[in-house]
Amino acid sequence: MEWRWPRSEGSVGSIWHLMAARGSILGRKQEDAIAALLTQRNVEEAARTAGIGVRTLLRWMKLPEFQNAYRQARREAFSQSIARLQQGTSAAATTLLKVMIDSSVPASVRVRAADSVLNHASKAIEIEDIEARLSELERATEASRQMKNTK
Repeated sequence: MEWRWPRSEGSVGSIWHLMAARGSILGRKQEDAIAALLTQRNVEEAARTAGIGVRTLLRWMKLPEFQNAYRQARREAFSQSIARLQQGTSAAATTLLKVMIDSSVPASVRVRAADSVLNHASKAIEIEDIEARLSELERATEASRQMKNTK
């Protein structure tokens, strides 16, 4: 069965585009409930939006297959949010750099912008170093496995 978000444009909103093809044993109402849980403020509103009782939704939320599907749906929604933030990083960097060199901006604000630029640059270097070390460890592990398999 394919996971699908509700097609209605009601209070569930337009998050149905986050759907992903994966095996699901959930019924349509359970899928609606997951979408509602992602868009509503609380369980009561989610149940009302999905057209089910609160007790039913609470019971479903205890089922491992429902929990797994809900967790996956939250990850997908969060991933979409992160992607939107990442699209703004260029503008954010430009803003920081402009503030940092603008002499009409108070010195304390320029220093804070400069500190932010340096901290982010330093963190980026650390992450690149860690990624390089991890890649090397993965290559060494794979080479070691291949050596063991040939013996």
